Amino acid sequence: MESKLTQKTKIFYGIADLGISLLTASIQFFLLFYYTDIAGIDPALAGSAMLVGKLTWDAINDPLFGYFSDRTRSRWGRRKPYMLLGAIPFGLSVWLLFSLPPGLVGVQAFLAVLGTFLLADTFQTVVSVPYYALSAELTYDYDERTSLISIRMIFTVLGYILGAALTTAVAGFFLNLGWTKQAAYSGMGAVFGGVAIITLLITTFGIKETPNSDLKPASMRVLAQLKFVFRNRPFVQYMIMSTIISISFTLLTSLLPFFLTYQLKMADEISLVMFVMLATIAIFLLPWRYASRKLSKGPAYALGLGIASLAILVAFFLPAQPTPIIYGVAFVAGLGFSAQYVFPWSMLPDVVEVDQALTGERHEGIYFGVNAFLGKLTGALGIAASGWALKLYGYVPNAIQTDQALFGIRFFFAIVPVIAFFVALPLLIWFPINRKTHAAFTGKSGTSSD
Repeated sequence: MESKLTQKTKIFYGIADLGISLLTASIQFFLLFYYTDIAGIDPALAGSAMLVGKLTWDAINDPLFGYFSDRTRSRWGRRKPYMLLGAIPFGLSVWLLFSLPPGLVGVQAFLAVLGTFLLADTFQTVVSVPYYALSAELTYDYDERTSLISIRMIFTVLGYILGAALTTAVAGFFLNLGWTKQAAYSGMGAVFGGVAIITLLITTFGIKETPNSDLKPASMRVLAQLKFVFRNRPFVQYMIMSTIISISFTLLTSLLPFFLTYQLKMADEISLVMFVMLATIAIFLLPWRYASRKLSKGPAYALGLGIASLAILVAFFLPAQPTPIIYGVAFVAGLGFSAQYVFPWSMLPDVVEVDQALTGERHEGIYFGVNAFLGKLTGALGIAASGWALKLYGYVPNAIQTDQALFGIRFFFAIVPVIAFFVALPLLIWFPINRKTHAAFTGKSGTSSD
């Protein structure tokens, strides 16, 4: 397979992530807020229900669908059949996620959250694990992968911007039509689900899975593959640092609406603050790609997290009143967090090739499946921890908060994530795969690409 990809291939590959990220941002930033302030569900109960789903079904379905896609043989390829069949159910399931009936309490509320969350999560797995695994097959070049992921991340961040900025705006549009709050958020879920369906189908029909004559099809049984996955030392290090960062980042993002609404009293500016941060992330995607050529991926990622951490620390000390300083914080945090949207996804395919050197087979699907499980588990842990923290510090929806509740929001929004980011920095700085080591075990040198 040629290491260079056409710009058209990179663009068509990236389009699907616009829809996926649109929904991911809406869920990450607003799902807990929807449960508490729109559906009226206890925050600790809602967070616990999501966590139960992650600890049970997700532990199986993410690696399982990755395993299935590794072994799939069809004239459409290994990954595309799952994207095609899962696109419409995925969009519909997210609509249901934001369509809970009012008045749910206790066991009913727990089961409603759990059931709709599991349904949406399952279909997200069906489409996203094969989609992300496809990036490891489109090119085997160390630097070209960073280029591919950088282009995809432009669509990713655009999706995040739209999800963060338009969730309340779209719901507000339906509210202005006279809909109830519950119906307005249901309408928003339907619109976003439709966008995800369309973008997934564009990528599915626009990308061609190119056969590779050097590729040995996966033949190992799933348990044997998992054994090698957890013996892959770079992947274990990747999992540890990814877990730490993901939980912390989800804490930050899920508590951002609460921080802006109750600490800074800037509820009407939530979308604008998020837009500044996410637009900055988009602007700096390509500069971080060039930085990785000088620093390698791990150290460059560490530099980005360090910059973002300094900005978040400033936010902790902001007074309980509106302030334009938050826009500067959002800009600097976006500059740093931009690295997070480039490097993890370009580091993971490199790790897959360590496994190939040991097994002689390509197991992209199961690696991306395990990674997807970790991402969703840590995301649910972050949201659950946010709900528990709100409950612990006495948060009351749609009310003036006590000093204790405000401190809890600030502490878990800023201090806890920053401490965790600094714990992860050594794992990134001394990540064992760089351009030189990658060339040594693959026999392929990295090439600069535009």
